[in-house]
Amino acid sequence: MEGALIARDRVGIQDFVLLDETTEPAVVSNLKKRFSKDLIYTYIGTLLVSVNPYKDLDIYSKKQMEIYMGVNFFELPPHIYALADNAYHTMLTEFNNHFILISGESGAGKTEASKKILQYYAVSCPSTTLLNTVRDKMLMSNPVLEAFGNAKTLKNDNSSRFGKYMDIQFDIQGDAVGGHILNYLLEKSRVVHQNHGERNFHIFYQLVEGGSDDLLHQLGLERDCQHYSYLTQGECAIVPSINDKTDWKTVKNALQIINFDETNTDELLRIVASVLHLGNVQFDCDSKGHALMNNKAELHWVSNLLGVDGQTLQEGLTFRRIEAKTELVLSPFTVDHAIYVRDALAKAIYGQTFTWLVNRINESMENKDSSRKAVIGLLDIYGFEVFYVNSFEQFCINYCNEKLQQLFIQLTLKSEQEEYEAENIEWEPVQFFNNKIICDLVEEKHRGIISILDEECLRPGDATDLTFLERLEDKMGNHPHFVTHKLADKMTRKTLERGDFRLLHYAGEVTYCVVGFLDKNNDLLYRNIKDLMSQSKNTIIYDCFSLMDSDSKKRPETVATQFKSSLQKLTEILMAKEAWYIRCLKSNESKQPGQFDEALIRHQVKYLGLMEHLRVRRAGFAYRRKYEDFLKRYKPLCPATWPHWRGLTADGVEVLVQHLGYLPDEYKMGRTKIFIRHPRTLFATEDAYERCKHELATRLQAKYKGYRAKGEYRKQKEAATKIEACWRGTQARKEKEKRAWAVKVIKKFIKGYMTRGQAKNTDNSEYLAFVRQNYLNRLKENLPKTVLDKTTWLTPPAVLAEASEILRKLHYRLMVRKYVRGITPQKKTQFQLKFLTSSIFKGKKDSYPQSVAQPFVDTRINEQDINMRVLQMIRNERIKYSLPVIKYDRNGFKPRPRQLILTQTAAYVIEEAKIKQRILYPSLKGISVSNLSDTVIVFHITCEDPKQKGDLVIQCEHLFELLTKISVIANKQNAIKVVQGSIKVEIQTGKENAVDFSTGPEPMVYKAKNGHLMVVATRVRTR
Repeated sequence: MEGALIARDRVGIQDFVLLDETTEPAVVSNLKKRFSKDLIYTYIGTLLVSVNPYKDLDIYSKKQMEIYMGVNFFELPPHIYALADNAYHTMLTEFNNHFILISGESGAGKTEASKKILQYYAVSCPSTTLLNTVRDKMLMSNPVLEAFGNAKTLKNDNSSRFGKYMDIQFDIQGDAVGGHILNYLLEKSRVVHQNHGERNFHIFYQLVEGGSDDLLHQLGLERDCQHYSYLTQGECAIVPSINDKTDWKTVKNALQIINFDETNTDELLRIVASVLHLGNVQFDCDSKGHALMNNKAELHWVSNLLGVDGQTLQEGLTFRRIEAKTELVLSPFTVDHAIYVRDALAKAIYGQTFTWLVNRINESMENKDSSRKAVIGLLDIYGFEVFYVNSFEQFCINYCNEKLQQLFIQLTLKSEQEEYEAENIEWEPVQFFNNKIICDLVEEKHRGIISILDEECLRPGDATDLTFLERLEDKMGNHPHFVTHKLADKMTRKTLERGDFRLLHYAGEVTYCVVGFLDKNNDLLYRNIKDLMSQSKNTIIYDCFSLMDSDSKKRPETVATQFKSSLQKLTEILMAKEAWYIRCLKSNESKQPGQFDEALIRHQVKYLGLMEHLRVRRAGFAYRRKYEDFLKRYKPLCPATWPHWRGLTADGVEVLVQHLGYLPDEYKMGRTKIFIRHPRTLFATEDAYERCKHELATRLQAKYKGYRAKGEYRKQKEAATKIEACWRGTQARKEKEKRAWAVKVIKKFIKGYMTRGQAKNTDNSEYLAFVRQNYLNRLKENLPKTVLDKTTWLTPPAVLAEASEILRKLHYRLMVRKYVRGITPQKKTQFQLKFLTSSIFKGKKDSYPQSVAQPFVDTRINEQDINMRVLQMIRNERIKYSLPVIKYDRNGFKPRPRQLILTQTAAYVIEEAKIKQRILYPSLKGISVSNLSDTVIVFHITCEDPKQKGDLVIQCEHLFELLTKISVIANKQNAIKVVQGSIKVEIQTGKENAVDFSTGPEPMVYKAKNGHLMVVATRVRTR
């Protein structure tokens, strides 16, 4: 602020707080003076106001950065580097989190401001190889996000069509070690539609104009933007100020820096090309009015680039799949509906890919060090938008600005109040426009515009944009900030169409056209198309769509609700950080250097809340400084303090201000600072009358509002009393009629009950009908749920005994039929295998009951876990089943871990890369297991050659599964025997041994003293 005091008479005032008059004309005039001398930056306290000069200024060099490094905020002229440096050093000193909110309308220079801050931190922060890599990724994420998220609009050739919040992470030494980006509300509708004079997202034009011939050939593209429907709607594919070829090279280089390999880049570009081809898919109309595809070549390219089935994609674009219980019905689209589905798919593909891209950038910038870090966030969010036709996107953007304005006022007041409390100075309340009423109008639960829009999107029936407008009129009819053609007065009605509604925002009135609100809010994609995309061979598309829960019956959140939730989370993030602000202004609409449009600037000053911020800073004490700085600067003005003050600094300041003639109410002495109320105490005299008039107007307004509210309350109370009296009389008469009717019904019911045993007559016919209906209703609510439930069928009354028995049989037949139809082929195979297992082991082996609930699997060892050499040796035989086993040696019964592989012709015992034994199924004369709960199996093998290996003894955890598989593969059902006691083992021809089985407290397998293999099994508890 010292710099501002020195320079106030040179070119305007560097800090608006020091203006003589805090009026809008004074603010605009000061901006104009400074702009005329290329001074585009001005302060309001610590807030930075930036005016876009639409030309290059020599104020962003490395030398300029070094000038501002580590310098007091107000010591040098206002600059974006001063704010960035002050935020950085405050973060280092206090090691807490900060954020810089950059706001302004499209074309005001927000994106450029965020780039300047990133460039400043890249130069000013400590440098190492690792840190340079992190900073490079942060800087190079901008060209990628601009290519995919920015577009030419009527107001800006590089307009951000999404909101971006970037956290820069710093460690305790102040090194930039990581970053993270959050994106908000990408304007997906731009993919399929652009207004006249606007373009699609930059990446499409960059690919067509800058891609190599080989790349375009691979993607099926031509080097002509006019060839693609999605690129020509704005009729300005080629823009002189944009060099798509150069930008393409920048984007390609940036993708490499942020760790995109060739595969990722190729798949990303295939997606971009697929959207262009999809836009060229056209439809004809057949004789019934149904859509037919007339250009299957483009569809072939789409399916090929996305890695999906072309026939299924064609079906998804021309038919809707409807699930009707067990049947699938295909409902053909009209041409308009088919175009809608095509565009919805294009928007979904691009929107999901953009989210994936942001996540990948975050992964490349992620810092995995778990130590504590402080962050500086950069919020580059869309500015307030007012176009000739304002739609759903402008509604969301302006709602976002309302929320940020609310946050801006809250944080500004909080910051001021905390400083006052720290200095022990009484806080004086500030009068300002609280836009909570507008935020509530939009976001209030069950009553806000978003809630009503969601209800209209979700309700059954023919919901349209106009029915949504009617619901708004019913709900919001009396709201002071809402008006429609129906609700407006005669003069206002001339400025509104019947499909418009107008909101009075804090920045002014905006008229919205409801056409398209429901479709854009729904943003629906049919489930069969989602399913198809989730099967894509393109890994990016697969990753994006496989995360969607396509089987869920729950309707996904609407776009407005998602945006509201993301704004609430953003508000929570920002409220937890210290705030810094940059307000960007457009100097003119034609983007010409040197032109200063006062009307345009005045409008932006209003809606950016600059006057509110200035009033907050000026309402209490406009100037505050530490005693040391104040005394050092102004001690020449008092003989007692010049040239040196001997004593406490605070006492010296007190002597100084008394000598200057400060009145008691013009200043306050805090703990460490002096607070001066009026700038005119330094320059001139503050206009006290303006403040007094403001306070008086506030009191009169409060009194009048109270008087009006009391009168309105009395009228409402009288009306409520009259309505209650009439209502009670009406209710009493209705109650009397009900009681008379009830008496007649009860009498008739009692008479029917008394004669219920007689033949049907006039007295009991209605009672018997009631009995039948009551029984059938109770039966409907209490039908047996399973075929096995034979006991819960309700006992029928005598008149319904026969009918009840017929219904019972029909119901059980229906349940049996449903159960049988619901059995899948896989489940049927399991049942067949389990049935075979049961026929072999049921009632014979103790552990069989515990195995029934365990499903069989196709194999227990994946083919990649089998040694490649073994696979080559048995490559001519198809592997049917494999599992790990423990083999016991024939001599000594030493356990050895092995793999057992079953093929079509033989069983193999494998040790790593060796085949230890091959057992042909014809030579397998029998298989023996014990009747206990052990898992030991003995394979009896015919030994025709004395050198041939004898019987095989193994142990495996999946005994029943293995033996069932062998019985099916080798057809050995009758060869499996369950024995008691012991099993003889033929080691070689003529040489035998045995395996003995017994029970014990713990399972064991060991060689007994008699040379036999002793298997001890636990006893299975029987139920």
